[in-house]
Amino acid sequence: MNARNKIKSLLALHCLTITKLAQMMCEKTGKPYTFKSLTGKLQRGSLSLDEAYIIADLLGYKLEFINKNNIE
Repeated sequence: MNARNKIKSLLALHCLTITKLAQMMCEKTGKPYTFKSLTGKLQRGSLSLDEAYIIADLLGYKLEFINKNNIE
């Protein structure tokens, strides 16, 4: 599953729209996010890691990297 589909699934799960997510991101970061800019990033696959962390936080999730070679 790519980032676009995952984020859209999480938004549906939380009954949120991309427009609402863009508003929430504006409030959290002070940067201008719109439906169009956020949709464009998701379609192009150009969402930054920082933006992914922000989205995860806003939706109540935590992103983490797990070393697959040291799983015990």
